[in-house]
Amino acid sequence: MIHEIGKDNSIFNQFLAEARKEELHTDSARFRKNIERMGEILAYELSKKLDYKTEEIITPLGSSDMRVLEQQPVLATILRAGLPLHQGMLNYFSHAESAFISAYRKPLKNQDEFEVEIEYLSSPNLEGKELVLADPMLATGTSMVLVHKAMMAKGKPNHNHIVAVIATMEGINYVRKNLPKNTTFWIGAIDDELTAQSYIVPGLGDAGDISFGKK
Repeated sequence: MIHEIGKDNSIFNQFLAEARKEELHTDSARFRKNIERMGEILAYELSKKLDYKTEEIITPLGSSDMRVLEQQPVLATILRAGLPLHQGMLNYFSHAESAFISAYRKPLKNQDEFEVEIEYLSSPNLEGKELVLADPMLATGTSMVLVHKAMMAKGKPNHNHIVAVIATMEGINYVRKNLPKNTTFWIGAIDDELTAQSYIVPGLGDAGDISFGKK
């Protein structure tokens, strides 16, 4: 299942438009805030598909039966670009556990080619849980697949949720092919093109560099 949030009219598209706009990329704080806001909206939409239970809540004047989450998800983020998106999702899933993965593109002799290396993984046990794996850009899908594979050492999730601000169908199809069938995609917008260096066009540029400065 693929949910493309930007297909419908909502304030999400205002935040995405500002994140794409090159003239605003000198304002890192504004860019991070827009990514964070989109993370909040993506978290809200995702929350509708989770499992809920009825819990009696005691108020100062009585009690009320409320529908609350059956289980908190695990929010996993690829460093460093994923941090603002992670914060937005954590603002809404405030009781969730977090996982962090360091993955980077290692250039090969041909500068148009690279391989993805994973250096660091910090994660709680994932057995039977809802895993939310977020990265602002889902380009080829290679990083997402390698990160998911590394995380399986921490247990088998009940369901996988892939979250990205912008993706390509090439990346989505690659992830679908290589991840279990119990995987749902939550995407802000799906763009049409990848460059030879695997950057999304029109995209928004390098989310990590815009957020935190050039490497």
